[in-house]
Amino acid sequence: MRTTTSNTPYLHVARWRRSLAASLFALASIAVALPASAMSIRQLRALEKSDKKQGAIYADYYLIGVMEGALEAHNQAVRNGAAPTICLNGRRLEPRMARSLYTTERQRNADLYEADMPVELVMRNALETVYAC
Repeated sequence: MRTTTSNTPYLHVARWRRSLAASLFALASIAVALPASAMSIRQLRALEKSDKKQGAIYADYYLIGVMEGALEAHNQAVRNGAAPTICLNGRRLEPRMARSLYTTERQRNADLYEADMPVELVMRNALETVYAC
């Protein structure tokens, strides 16, 4: 005859949680170990042309993410003691501005950027130019 205690029904939940936690830890370790690769200017152009209806929208969302990521990386560096290079000073920086920042920087320095350079470089330079300290 099998005897049960008050916590026996929850024993399988504890095992499930441990295995889930171990799996999540393994995935997080892999994600940290593998660096994320930035999209190049050429790849961004290909993304825009890949879908006639939504290619430009996909690229815009990517540029918004790059802009927010560059700004957050800058803020983290400043929190760690680096000198600030991007100062908003109360000026607005909205997601809809990402495309115009990118395009203006590419036009301003057309001879500087090659197709294999990362989009993040262009966006960071645009932010540092427009929102200079």
